Amino acid sequence: MIIIGLDPSLTCTGWGVIAQSGNRLSHIANGQIKTDPKASLAQRLVTLDSGLAEVIAEYRPESGAVEEVFVNSNAQSTLKLGQARGVCLLALARTGMPVAEYAARLVKKAIVGTGGADKTQVQAMLGVLLPGVKLAGADAADALAVAIAHAHLMGPASAGSSQGR
Repeated sequence: MIIIGLDPSLTCTGWGVIAQSGNRLSHIANGQIKTDPKASLAQRLVTLDSGLAEVIAEYRPESGAVEEVFVNSNAQSTLKLGQARGVCLLALARTGMPVAEYAARLVKKAIVGTGGADKTQVQAMLGVLLPGVKLAGADAADALAVAIAHAHLMGPASAGSSQGR
């Protein structure tokens, strides 16, 4: 099964694609979709959608997962993140694939063993779980972690069925 994980952001959305065969995971690709901060919000969302469409068309994932929005003190930032996340959910769902959503703490717990892990710990575990992986950046690393968490949480027996939190 091919799984895509997304770490949504209006500035730089990370994506990661892995293959799951039983309990084995392998890296396929990862990257980042960046938008022009000077462009209008609508144009940035279009850029994100078209970038995701290209990735989905190239790698043909069968299941997807998106990191949930965390609320921060800046309401405007949270709203923009939510809009980018909506585009991510739509891009995956329009293909008909099952889509799951995971809180960042749950992703960290699935990868490192503790929900309080920091980014360096997550990236170190990615190197263990996907030997030789070359990360396109921090957002791509987070997206790969979402994909791996999805694989672990849905399990090999239910690969293909959607799981929530």
